Amino acid sequence: MIDSSSTVPLLEMKAISKSFPGVRALNNVDLTLHSGEVLALLGENGAGKSTLIKILGGAHTPDEGTVFIDGKQTRMDSPTAAQRAGVGVIYQDFNLVPALTARENIFLGQHSHLLGRTKKSEERRKAESLFKRIGIDVNIESLCRDLPVAQQQIVAIAKVLSLDARIVVMDEPTAALTPREVKGLAAVIDELKSQGIGIIYISHRLDEIEQFADRITVLRDGKHVGGRPIGQITRDEMIELMVGRSLENEFPKAKSQAGDVLLTVKNLSRAPVVQNISFSLHRGEILGFAGLVGAGRTETVRLLFGVDAKESGEIWLDGSKVNITSPAQAIRHGICLLTEDRNSQGLVSGMSVQENFGLANMKWFSKLGFVNSKNEGLAFNNYVDQLTIKVTDGSQIAQTLSGGNQQKVVLAKWLQQNAEVLIFDEPTRGIDVGAKYEIYLLMNELAAQGKAILMISSELPEILGMSDRIIVMHEGKVAGEITDPAEVTQEDVMRLATGSVMATM
Repeated sequence: MIDSSSTVPLLEMKAISKSFPGVRALNNVDLTLHSGEVLALLGENGAGKSTLIKILGGAHTPDEGTVFIDGKQTRMDSPTAAQRAGVGVIYQDFNLVPALTARENIFLGQHSHLLGRTKKSEERRKAESLFKRIGIDVNIESLCRDLPVAQQQIVAIAKVLSLDARIVVMDEPTAALTPREVKGLAAVIDELKSQGIGIIYISHRLDEIEQFADRITVLRDGKHVGGRPIGQITRDEMIELMVGRSLENEFPKAKSQAGDVLLTVKNLSRAPVVQNISFSLHRGEILGFAGLVGAGRTETVRLLFGVDAKESGEIWLDGSKVNITSPAQAIRHGICLLTEDRNSQGLVSGMSVQENFGLANMKWFSKLGFVNSKNEGLAFNNYVDQLTIKVTDGSQIAQTLSGGNQQKVVLAKWLQQNAEVLIFDEPTRGIDVGAKYEIYLLMNELAAQGKAILMISSELPEILGMSDRIIVMHEGKVAGEITDPAEVTQEDVMRLATGSVMATM
């Protein structure tokens, strides 16, 4: 643990303020980071985290405030200036060029007087040295698009270290990682800390914050509202600082009254990713689907929704066998899918929220090719109230909403279809803790109305906290069923997910 009383901070951001037209993004914010420390930067979407990091990375200039590195005032007026000052930002999408090799990505944009074979030879030497420093071996001549996500992240880390970064910002670094890869990242973080590198770690996953961070600092509504060493704050206190109120339970699962079987799946297959999957889903039930990345969970629901063609198997709805060969047919049968990538698959990000709502519901609001915008708006506003969607009005562009509110817009368009089977694929990915809570409450309410919910999640606390039953998949097959999630642990789920056991619990 860093003794902050006896060391000059590696980084100090003092009284930082920043405004955009109509928005006070940051108001007199302070942040301190020490060498060899992991500082978790917490806050809901819109709290000001991204703006603060963009100021540190030179993408924004603050209206007021000062940045000090090693006690010396430093002007961050461009990304290049930030790099020279030793700041490296690893964004969630890594900012890598897929068609270039790991080596080429690391040194892209770095000027060198070396030419041809000599330059490549020197880059190889430096790249190998960087990966050795991180402690993970990566094929430096592999195209980045061919590397696993975890190795792409290592390339992004190597890139910032090649610029002599002493301050590394990691933005949602585990969003696309498996539990095994998260353990690998933990080892990398420990190695960077041992070298005196300070890390600012941004994540909505509180279990990771407790695992990785030495200290937290919390923003809310553009203001610094608190900070504490990780051992001196509970998870409930973190949540209360972030949302400004106490949440009774991180996972407010209501006791459900499961009704009749609504959906039955028998021996659904599309080799090799989905192999003889069978399960049932009741009205009023939340059925969790767990498993490692690549286990076949998303591929299974794509077959259910008609996105991909099944090779064999049967789907039954309300006791009747149905043949679903397209999403349009699935929608007509009352099945909807909230995709894991809501930005590219669930919404047209450049269109308004009302237009997104209306796209899936043209039969309700159009006649002879003309849209009745008034009726469309009335229907959308009804869901704005019902789902507490935070929008200025229906004309707001979808991409300007927070993740939680985007998810609610997608849900609104399916509820207008009167869908009975709701498939949530990673419903809270990239969503802050307050918005997660609202999504959980909505799921409870939908289940209470008799809707049948299938929820895919890679977050084991979420799966255990919100499911009535759990199906665990491994390599395209059902590895086991958990009938009472309250009686099992995350380790029990992982044993099934990794194929260590095949059972019903």
